Amino acid sequence: MATIVHVRLFAILKERAGCDSLEIELGESATVADALERLSERKPLADLFARMPMRLAVNREYADPETPLRAEDELALVPPISGGAGPHVRVTEEPISSAALAAAVADPGAGAIVTFQGVTREVERLDYEAYREMAEERIAAILAECAERHGLLGAAAEHRVGPVALGEPAVIVAVAAAHREEAFAGAREAIDRIKAEAPIWKREVDGDGSARWVEGQAPALGGERSASGDAG
Repeated sequence: MATIVHVRLFAILKERAGCDSLEIELGESATVADALERLSERKPLADLFARMPMRLAVNREYADPETPLRAEDELALVPPISGGAGPHVRVTEEPISSAALAAAVADPGAGAIVTFQGVTREVERLDYEAYREMAEERIAAILAECAERHGLLGAAAEHRVGPVALGEPAVIVAVAAAHREEAFAGAREAIDRIKAEAPIWKREVDGDGSARWVEGQAPALGGERSASGDAG
């Protein structure tokens, strides 16, 4: 027996879809995840789903992807309250600050903010090179997926390019969540995936000027985890 669910859209989601509500037909024992999969068949929405954290609500109560749906339920897709700008991401030659990123993800509902810094170690400096446009898009998508998977209230990441001296941070990730478990898990997944998926390379430079590119692996496809725990 088919399950008809009413879907409400707001802000940028409404604009891209060209309507503020629609109905979708799902099978029996459907969940919110099934509804999102069906909605992803609409390309304007699929593009946003890939890069923007959202909250989900069923009958005006926040829900997760495993929440079951019944006939005539109302499913609301709630973009970031700030208007849908998505996670803060920057790849830059400038110094980066964990305090600034922590402030960027601050939320009144957050009970935990976790930051991670990957710093240069053992060599005089690291020289970073990036396919900047693709790296920023990939990191934004990673943060959006982490936010959805772990229920994060905010996520941000910045990565240096160019020379980074010994002891300076080369990458910083900050996340906010209602509880510490979600915050730690979200931050760990984010940094692991940034290392595995973002097109960024590093060259070690010693005090005598000798240099060598750090060996790596082929970039992971979305969702594949890095086997390395070293974030520097």
